[in-house]
Amino acid sequence: MRIHLLPCMALVMLLLTCGSSLADTPPAPLNNWEYRWGDSPLDEKGNPVWLRDESAPWHAISFPASPPEREGRQHVWFRTVLPEGEWRDPVLYITSIDLIAQVYLDDALIYQHGEFDAEGKGDFVGWPWHMIELPEDFAGKPMSIRVFSYYTDIGLWGEVKLMDRIDGFHKVIKRSAMDLAVSAFSLLIAILAVIFALMGPERRGFAAIALFSLSAGLMLLAEAPARQLIAESALAWDTLRASSYYMLPVAMGLLLSYWVPGRSRRWMARLWQLHLAYLIGAIGLVKAGMISLSLTFPVFDALLAVTLPLMLLIAVRRFSRFGLEQRLLVLSFAIFAVLLFVDMLVAHGFLPWRIVPLNVGTLGFSIAIVGISLWHYRETQRQLAHVNQTLEDKVFARTAELDRLVHELEGLSLKDSLTGLSNRRHFDSLLEHEFRRAERQGGRLSLLMLDLDHFKNINDSLGHDAGDAVLKGVAALLKRHFRGADVVCRLGGEEFVALLPGVAMEEAASRAKSLLERVRQHTFRYESREIESLTLSCGVATYPDHAKEPKTLLIKADEALYQAKNSGRDCCVIYAPPIEA
Repeated sequence: MRIHLLPCMALVMLLLTCGSSLADTPPAPLNNWEYRWGDSPLDEKGNPVWLRDESAPWHAISFPASPPEREGRQHVWFRTVLPEGEWRDPVLYITSIDLIAQVYLDDALIYQHGEFDAEGKGDFVGWPWHMIELPEDFAGKPMSIRVFSYYTDIGLWGEVKLMDRIDGFHKVIKRSAMDLAVSAFSLLIAILAVIFALMGPERRGFAAIALFSLSAGLMLLAEAPARQLIAESALAWDTLRASSYYMLPVAMGLLLSYWVPGRSRRWMARLWQLHLAYLIGAIGLVKAGMISLSLTFPVFDALLAVTLPLMLLIAVRRFSRFGLEQRLLVLSFAIFAVLLFVDMLVAHGFLPWRIVPLNVGTLGFSIAIVGISLWHYRETQRQLAHVNQTLEDKVFARTAELDRLVHELEGLSLKDSLTGLSNRRHFDSLLEHEFRRAERQGGRLSLLMLDLDHFKNINDSLGHDAGDAVLKGVAALLKRHFRGADVVCRLGGEEFVALLPGVAMEEAASRAKSLLERVRQHTFRYESREIESLTLSCGVATYPDHAKEPKTLLIKADEALYQAKNSGRDCCVIYAPPIEA
C-alpha cells in the first residue's frame, strides 16, 4: 500500500484555495449509451474487433450498468460518443466499476482497471473511483468500455461524468470531508470507551460501544473517496471496509443483548454470533484465496436484511423498560439501521444511485455516546480517583526497587560479562569524550589496539573453556598494568583496547612494549595445565599526531595492529602511513 499523505495535504490546500471549478465547462454526464452482450474477438494485431465491427446490433441503455437479460453472462461492452466542451485538463470521472474494465477511445486503449487473461476474465481488484485522462482531441470520438464481472452487477456504478481534473478532486474532497470528520470522532469515542471498559463497572457495555464506534469509524474511513489520496491499494481499503461493515451487527447485537433480559437476550446473542461466524468465515476464505471479496457483500447484505430488523424488533419490544440513556442509544441505532438499509438498496440497484449519509447515522450514535458518557461522568471520576490512589501507592512502594534495578542494569550494559572490563559500547562513548577533551585542552590521547596471537589454537586444542580462562587472565593483567586515568576495554573476541589520556606516542609505545613483555613472561593456567607461549600484538595511534577525529584514531590504531601482525606478531607498531609506490 503506497502512502501519499503530503500530496494529499497539498491537494486539499489547493482545492480549498481554488474553491469552485476552474474549467470553462461544468462537469457533464455522458448520454446516448449503447451496450452489447459478450466479448469481442481480437484481430491479428490483438485489438478488439468490435471497436470497428457493426455486424451485430448495439442496444440503447440509459446508463452503462447491468443491461437486461443478463442470464449469467459475465462480459459486456458499452459505448458512447464523447461530447464537445472546453475543459483545461479533461478527465472522465467514474464512481466505481463492477468488476474490471478496459476503456478505449476510438481504437486506442487509454485505461484499464484489473488484469484480463486470455479468456477475457480477471480477479476482483477493488472498487476505487476512476479519473481517466483524456487527450485534447477527444471530442466527437467514440468511447468503448469492455467489462468483465461475476458480481451481481456488471458495468459502471454511481456517476460517469466528463469534467476538469481539479473538479474531480474537488468532488472527492467535498464528499469525503464529513466522512473523515465523523470517522475521526467515532474512533475517538472508541478509544474513550475502551478506557472506560478497562476501569469501569460496566465493562461489557463500554466494550460493545467501543466495538461499534471502531467498526463504524473504520467503515467510514474505508468508504471515503479521499482514501485513494492517502493510499492507493483499493483492495486493501475494501478488505478493511468489509471487515468493519461485517462487524457492525456484531457490535449492535452485543450492546442490545447487554440490556435486554431473558429469552430476548438469548435471541439477540444468537443473531450477533451468527454475524461473527460470517465475518470470520468470509474474511478467512478471502484471505485463503478461496473466494472473491466482492462475492461476500451480497451474501452479507441478504443476511443483514433479515437480522437487522429482528434486532431492532427485539429492542423495541423492551423500549418502555429502558432507561433514558438506553432509549437514546436504541433511537440512534434505529436511525443508523434505516440509513444502512437504504445504502444496501442503492448498492444493489433497487434504488437509483445517490449518496446515502451513513455519516449522519454514525454521528448521531456518537453524540448519543457522548451524552451517556457525560451521564456517567461522576461515577467515572470517583473510580479514577480510587485507581489513581492505588497506582500512586504501588508506584511509591516500587520506586526504590526500580531505581536499584535501573542502576544495576546500567552498570551491566557497560561491562563485558566474561572479563569484567568495559565493553565496546562504553569504549565508543568514552573515546568520543576523551578525544574532545584532548582537543579543548591541547593535550595528547593515545590508543593501543591489542590482540592475542594465535588465540584460535587455544580454543581448538584445549577448548573454549580454556580460551575463556586465558581471556580472563589477560584482562586481569591489563587491569594491573594500566592505572589511573587509563581505561581498558574488551572490543570482542580476543581484541582489547587501552585508552591513555594525556599520554604521548613514545610513552604509549613504551608502556605497550612493557605490557607485551609482561604477558610473554606470564604463565597462564587452565585447571591444572599450564598454557605457554602466549603473546600479544599491539598497534599504537596518537592524537593529534595521527588523527583528527575519534573514528580515524581507532582506524589508525587498527592499521598499526595489522602491521604488527604482518611483522611476525609479539611486537608493538606505531602507526605509520603506507609508503606510496
